[in-house]
Amino acid sequence: MPELPEVETVRRGLQPHLEGAKLTRVVQNRPDLRFPLPDDFVHRLEGATIRRLDRRAKYLVAELDTGETLVAHLGMTGRFLVGERKPGQFHHQAGDDPKHTHIVFETDRGARIAFNDARRFGYMDLIRTDALSEHPYFKGLGPEPLGEDFNAKALGAALKGKKQNIKVTLLDQRIVAGLGNIYVSEALFRARIHPERPAGSLKPAELKRLVEAVKAVLADAIEAGGSTLRDFRAADGELGYFQHRFRVYGREGEPCPPPCKGEIRRIVQGGRSTFFCPDCQH
Repeated sequence: MPELPEVETVRRGLQPHLEGAKLTRVVQNRPDLRFPLPDDFVHRLEGATIRRLDRRAKYLVAELDTGETLVAHLGMTGRFLVGERKPGQFHHQAGDDPKHTHIVFETDRGARIAFNDARRFGYMDLIRTDALSEHPYFKGLGPEPLGEDFNAKALGAALKGKKQNIKVTLLDQRIVAGLGNIYVSEALFRARIHPERPAGSLKPAELKRLVEAVKAVLADAIEAGGSTLRDFRAADGELGYFQHRFRVYGREGEPCPPPCKGEIRRIVQGGRSTFFCPDCQH
């Protein structure tokens, strides 16, 4: 599933085409995605201007001048593509079969943005803007990991007394919004923290290292255009490249990066694979 850097990469790719643009035509090719689309979906969107295109956790959030906000989640295989641009040849290819193009947005700037989702795990909704923060999608979400509210003091307070391991705890969107399996593994490695440590046992210096590692790994991944393991693709059709910079994720049995002489191991936590170096992470 696309994680925060992938969604942010898509947002940045769509922003020049959508922010400030009027939706002149919307094509809805089916009544539902993962969930049914809102009533009068097309009618409520056509003629609306997108004031701002943001991201909250793993959601794309487009504020409209109608008093509503269009919210989109990519799910497993959802992608937005701008125009008819075709991607080049990559090692990991993601299909763009037109039969999986479920929604098309056209703007007064001449842009055509298609939402293609082969497995239909993505979803869209229209929510009153003034009620957005209280909607079940967003209510209770923790701070954005790249924002100032995510800091060592705040993280320490959120983890206080927690006996659950730090890896699974960081996947809890109430602790910090938008983190997923890949980047938690990478951040714990950079912070030199063992993934099985009880979350509440981290000391102030470790909390500081962890916050810095989370921010750094996310920033690096966004700069690289995200990670493409199966189906993620940016809005311009390009695949992300951060997977080529993984230090531990997916590297079971391989040597830990120098100067360490350890070996990357894999364990399962909360039904998800965790990769770490037992020599570096204590």
